[in-house]
Amino acid sequence: MPLVQIDLDRSLMSKKDEISDAMHQAFLDSDLQVPEADKFQIFRPHDSGELVADPSYNNVERRSVTYIHVTMVHKYPVDAKSRLFRNIAERMEGCGLRREDLLICVVENGFEDWFAGRIRGE
Repeated sequence: MPLVQIDLDRSLMSKKDEISDAMHQAFLDSDLQVPEADKFQIFRPHDSGELVADPSYNNVERRSVTYIHVTMVHKYPVDAKSRLFRNIAERMEGCGLRREDLLICVVENGFEDWFAGRIRGE
């Protein structure tokens, strides 16, 4: 169950449903064994000037920034996460967001760190 938090410019909220579906499809396309109905996302819209990013960090020409923070269980190899990053970038481009304007961060933890309505194993 990945938990996806997206901080984006308020003007992009008109595309929230499209971005949501594209984000989830990126997980499904990445062979991470995420169930099709396993969609947990938080959208946080921000006003102009609230999202700050170095315009040239990592030798990328950034015009704006959309932050995507993914919390998921630590069980995926590096190549699977790289595939996820590529799939997210491609899907977001389909929504009109430039890949150069994305900053994606994956934070991993253990199964024991999650509660989703009941304790695992009960």
